[in-house]
Amino acid sequence: FKGKQIKIIVGFTAGGIVDLWARLFTQYMSKYIPGNPDVIVQNVPGGGSMVAANHLYNIAKPDGLTLGMVSTGLYFDQLMGRKEVQFDWGRFGWIGSPVRNFEVLTMRADTPYRSVEDIQKASQPPRCGTTGTGATGHYFPKFIDESLGANIQIVLGYPGNRDVEVAIERGEVHCYAITKEAFLRDPGRSWLKKGFVRALVQGGQKRDPLFPDTPTIYELMDKHKTPEELKRFASVLLSPGAIGRPLMTPPNMPAERLKVLRDGYAKMIADPEFLADAKKREWDVEYISGEDLEAMAKKAVNQSPDTIARLKKILAE
Repeated sequence: FKGKQIKIIVGFTAGGIVDLWARLFTQYMSKYIPGNPDVIVQNVPGGGSMVAANHLYNIAKPDGLTLGMVSTGLYFDQLMGRKEVQFDWGRFGWIGSPVRNFEVLTMRADTPYRSVEDIQKASQPPRCGTTGTGATGHYFPKFIDESLGANIQIVLGYPGNRDVEVAIERGEVHCYAITKEAFLRDPGRSWLKKGFVRALVQGGQKRDPLFPDTPTIYELMDKHKTPEELKRFASVLLSPGAIGRPLMTPPNMPAERLKVLRDGYAKMIADPEFLADAKKREWDVEYISGEDLEAMAKKAVNQSPDTIARLKKILAE
């Protein structure tokens, strides 16, 4: 890698949480890659990061010089057979992830939707913005609707989460679903402190200390007597958070080169300066190895016809 440049393709606009993680990597990763190559970020937004994923899979060379960070829910689109998908999720190369996650649905506090029950009774559904299918802002509200009967209107097509946040500030949309980790960067954290938004549902198995008064989706499914098959399906649909924010390579990467990248990434994640930098941003680091990500990715796209049929039903636009 000496004298070379590694490019991280980010499937969203600048300023979002995926972009911010990638830019943090550029400050530390070179130190742990043989030859100390330059590492830069290139933003390639579109289709909720579908454009970037297709580029990484079909155009980028498997030489370790082009990496990618995209939405971890894109494999839903593959399972559903969407024509836009030009990749096989399980065949990407997986380097590592700095975090595990869960989903949270947040709503402007000046709306009448103070709880899931308010949405259930509403004559007009709230509007939630998102980047595209497969994004947290798409699949989590869809599942809330399916499992709890809380109708939410999804507004697709924003280039990045920051664009959704601007739309919320302007009142174009009322809400969005986002990962906890993404929400903890501003404006989300300050919104919560100021009371501009409230969290209505969280996707974790138990309540997070940041949202002690917000019920989990599992609590709500028990409360509203959601059918058992939908409760079981939650573990499939809500699994992108477990993958976190993975750094990926094109398919067919030579094993020895992938190992170099994985080893360098693991050393970076353990770097005290990297950890201090992440802590300063109030990001919790929980390393997931490339080997574990690879196993999860292959398992994610190995689903039964019944599961795929239910996925198609829930995530239909």
